[in-house]
Amino acid sequence: MIYELFYWPTIQGRGEFIRLALVEADAKYIDVARLSENKKTGVTAMIKILENGSKEHPPFAPPILKYGNRLISQTANILMFLGEKHRLSPTSEKGRMWTHTIQLTINDFLVEVHDVHHPLAKSFYYEEQKEEAIRRASNFRSERLPKFLGYMEKILSRDSSSEKYLVGKRTTYADLSLFQIIEGLRYAFPILMSEKQKNYPNVTALHNRISNRTRIDKYLNSSQRIAFNQHGIFRYYKELDL
Repeated sequence: MIYELFYWPTIQGRGEFIRLALVEADAKYIDVARLSENKKTGVTAMIKILENGSKEHPPFAPPILKYGNRLISQTANILMFLGEKHRLSPTSEKGRMWTHTIQLTINDFLVEVHDVHHPLAKSFYYEEQKEEAIRRASNFRSERLPKFLGYMEKILSRDSSSEKYLVGKRTTYADLSLFQIIEGLRYAFPILMSEKQKNYPNVTALHNRISNRTRIDKYLNSSQRIAFNQHGIFRYYKELDL
């Protein structure tokens, strides 16, 4: 059965965490909103799902994953589902819950990244909250980024093996998500990351290993990988990266 992914077609956003898991799993999927507009594809098809109030469990927002007649929403939920089906999470309940916990923490971090450039409201343009964003960025650089990356480094440092993973002894969706976070931070805060990443050698090593995985490497260098841009969660503004 082929998965159907519903997410905005011009940004990586939260949908990219799902794409990376699908790619690593070598699962067949359709990126529905990136296809031409008709009754079943394009952004219109995604909006139709969001506006369909007759659904028993209507999704709040994309990403949404459709598998047969089943709709799954929320990034962490989708990844937990894919993790169990495609060996991207441990088989034990304890291991799966720990993987999910790490993913939820990464989701929290993602919100903080977004709120650096939009600290007041999503509906305001960046230029309307630039002063507040500069102040928020200072706190993010000095406190929030070190707190989150330090936590991930601490988890990885508990693994005594040469190839360290966040959970267990093989790649999980949590590792893929941490990889995406680092990719985004390098785009949005190149100066900050060039200075700080030496403090997180295990995080950096994990990122490098994920980027070299055969399917991930092929995907990253394909047209399927949407480039970072100024409309996604990770945005580059020089004044925020001082």
